[in-house]
Amino acid sequence: MNILLYIDPGTGSMLFAILIGIIGTLNYLLKNGLVKLRFILSSGKKVETNTDKLPFVIFSDDKRYWNIFEPICRELDKRGVDVVYMTASPDDPAIQNAYEHIKGEFIGKGNKAFARMNFLNAGIVFSTTPGLDVYQWKRSKDVQYYIHIQHGANDITGYHMFGVDYYDAIMLSGEYQVQEVRELEKLRGLPEKDLVKVGIPYMDEMANRLQMTPKKDTEGRTVLLAPSWGKSSIFQKYGGRIIEVLLKTGYHIIVRPHPQSFVSEKETMEKIMQEYPASDQLEWNQDNDNFEVLKRTDILVSDFSGIIFDFSLVYDKPVIYADTDFDTSPYDAWWLDMPYWTLTALPRVGQKLTMDNLDRLKEMIDECIQNPKYAQGRREVREETWEHKGEGAKRAVDYLLNKYKELTETEEVK
Repeated sequence: MNILLYIDPGTGSMLFAILIGIIGTLNYLLKNGLVKLRFILSSGKKVETNTDKLPFVIFSDDKRYWNIFEPICRELDKRGVDVVYMTASPDDPAIQNAYEHIKGEFIGKGNKAFARMNFLNAGIVFSTTPGLDVYQWKRSKDVQYYIHIQHGANDITGYHMFGVDYYDAIMLSGEYQVQEVRELEKLRGLPEKDLVKVGIPYMDEMANRLQMTPKKDTEGRTVLLAPSWGKSSIFQKYGGRIIEVLLKTGYHIIVRPHPQSFVSEKETMEKIMQEYPASDQLEWNQDNDNFEVLKRTDILVSDFSGIIFDFSLVYDKPVIYADTDFDTSPYDAWWLDMPYWTLTALPRVGQKLTMDNLDRLKEMIDECIQNPKYAQGRREVREETWEHKGEGAKRAVDYLLNKYKELTETEEVK
């Protein structure tokens, strides 16, 4: 019986899209009928048909992206701009935010949230969620403009295929990202999107916060293991052995898995956490805010997680990145002949960990911390991927307001 009721994700997405199409058609007919009725009741006078339109909407599919948007929300609030922040997390900090002009609203989880977004009436929708108009999240006919901002300082082609194809504009932080998007547009015959390099607002925030926080002297070295999730991640390749080797270094070890690991790789995580429970030397960290854990760490061990660049570029500390044979086939990067920028940046900020050198991990940690060439590499990478350092939120809001003014003027002409 359970087999008969099973619907694979692809079919489920298709059925959801069909349902959305039917509802959209009914919604359009209803709106059209109401407009005609209002026209008749007003004795043929022109009536305003779009009074419930929201000027700015921010959409976040998870609470962990509040740090991406908060610096921008603060700047919007400072300028007196009203924004509705729609989130798919009931405990998103955005719901109880402290800003007068930013209204947080929980719109349901999963398909319920996407259904709300699919019939939204707004001028601009601003989001860090990829996959617009690919699966469940469809472009609303009543939204004028969709703008994307990345939630990491790396390749724009690191999203699953077609991740940003159907946005109208993308906020970027480096010229190599612009080249990646333009190449994808050519290959897929897409119209050119508006690409604007604003910098990285959340990293500006981290840098300011770090500068304002007093340094604390700690005894011994602290190593942070922060794996991503999926078949190319550290735990999928090395399993618990990576923790075992780290413990042998004698250093203090912090393990901070990607939040999605506890959802998509639940059994793996339960097994590893049971084999390597917390102790005086080992701690498991799941703080929503990673600022403090990054601040007290001397070196990071990770794979292809975006935390690598947060750590190396903001905190100016070295990394060891795992050789996980990153498979580009599910991602936009697979389409391009150009090098994957992240893979060119990693050797400059740290050393590669492999099965062959895993037992030399302590020596690698010591060398990465002490060798000045990695400090020089971090400076190079920072220049390539973090343009307009310190100006991200201001530039992002300037673009949002200028674009909205342009859209409004165009609408008035029509």
